[in-house]
Amino acid sequence: MPAESIPVVDLFAGPGGLGEGFSALASARGSRQFRIALSIEMEEWAHRTLELRSFFRQFPVGKVPHDYYDHLRGQLGRLELFARYPAEAKAAGDEAWKAELGVVQASEVDRRIRNALGRADSWVLCGGPPCQAFSVVGRSRNGGIAEDDDRVYLYKQYLRILSVHEPPVFIMENVKGLLSSEVKGNEIFDQMLDDLHHPAKVIRGAQRGGAKYTLRSLCLKYPTHSLDGHPHYKPGDFVIKCEEYGIPQARHRVIILGIREDLSFDGFVALRPHNQPIPASKVLRGLPRLRSGLTRANDGREEWRAALASILDTGFMKSRRNGAEGELRECIVRTVHNLRDMQANRGSEFVAHNTTCEYEPGWFLDPLIGGACNHASRPHMAADLHRYLFAACFARVHFRSPELNDFPPELHPRHRSLGDALSKGYFDDRFRVQIAFRPATTITSHIAKDGHYFIHYDETQCRSLTVREAARIQTFPDNYYFCGPRTHQYRQVGNAVPPLLARQIAAIVLEILKGRSEGASARYTGGAAV
Repeated sequence: MPAESIPVVDLFAGPGGLGEGFSALASARGSRQFRIALSIEMEEWAHRTLELRSFFRQFPVGKVPHDYYDHLRGQLGRLELFARYPAEAKAAGDEAWKAELGVVQASEVDRRIRNALGRADSWVLCGGPPCQAFSVVGRSRNGGIAEDDDRVYLYKQYLRILSVHEPPVFIMENVKGLLSSEVKGNEIFDQMLDDLHHPAKVIRGAQRGGAKYTLRSLCLKYPTHSLDGHPHYKPGDFVIKCEEYGIPQARHRVIILGIREDLSFDGFVALRPHNQPIPASKVLRGLPRLRSGLTRANDGREEWRAALASILDTGFMKSRRNGAEGELRECIVRTVHNLRDMQANRGSEFVAHNTTCEYEPGWFLDPLIGGACNHASRPHMAADLHRYLFAACFARVHFRSPELNDFPPELHPRHRSLGDALSKGYFDDRFRVQIAFRPATTITSHIAKDGHYFIHYDETQCRSLTVREAARIQTFPDNYYFCGPRTHQYRQVGNAVPPLLARQIAAIVLEILKGRSEGASARYTGGAAV
């Protein structure tokens, strides 16, 4: 790693989406502009993903050994891979630290940060405290935010590190639900902004005075200014709509950029919107096609086809229908009659295939893999297969995902809340199909529980998205391997920051740290410049 690379400390790192974007920014000569000095994550499988990716980055771009790809293909175990490259494995272990902030001693956290930074005075702190408590869906399910929910105030661990180490620049990311969150009538977001402006004022025992930060939005180039000369934003100004910046997903997140006030920087640049949104099909179409699996029945190709064909026996399919409903019926009939074997069947942790990608292929594709990783379909009940088939065909005819009232009664789920869902609209989109020609809906950690919100637009596959498909929508490169059982893989992907968005943020941070107000002369590894 070049000595001039700027260190990054990543807190609550998850599988490493923010860090991946920063480490992908390269100079004109191809060297990385940033290096991940330390990433901290408490969850076992996310940490293992972080460590494996750190191992990958120990090698120069384009010089990763073939043994790594053998590991992705399941031909070489992790222990053997690390044993063959002990120096790189140790460096990866030092970089990716499994620890829970707030539980591990603060002195140990500080020691590791100091050791990781060395003598560097130009560095970046980034991360997003766990956000489930701030989620709009999470609050509705739990009846509001509990005062004793530790997740609400975990951001103070981030705040403590800010106050002690005073990085020149920080990035903090969280869910949009943060803007409307309250505890005891106090708006959490306003409190956070005040705390982040002057962290040492809040943290008990922090040094007197302490650094102050100017807080910036990344999507407004010319903010208004208050009487004290600082930029003034409305809470919504901190919301980044990812689909506006080349991410094939309608993901809206709060991202705050903090610049230490003594840093000499007389300009500001914002994220540059893309001309056209990127549809989901641009990143999904080049992956191996798979069939879904069957639960509560023998799971074979013929059984799967028979389960789908049984939809033709429903009253809805037997009745005469005209217009759009007739077109929908014909789409279902045509799909059932034209079902064919998928070459990869249900997929697996590795599927040999000549993968392609219609968007940023230099970023996503790596020919050394020889296929797709983390690409296995989930099993579903036959009744859900019928709902998925109906939903995908409905979207093809109507150009939108169906609501529950659009389903025929034979396909309604047997839920106790069905009446409220139909009459009051509660979760009436519980079977949501992705639309091929639009950005995908937000990939969330809920994808780990079921696939009803993440139905593939291709009616012939009749299934929910795989981990790899979710990862592509989140813009992880294909050679980024997610460790652990499938449920944990999904959760990692759903909780991550899209690396392609983080790469654009890194370019802005680089300009700030180098004191430049005009375009930085940087290019990106594996893709075109933003």
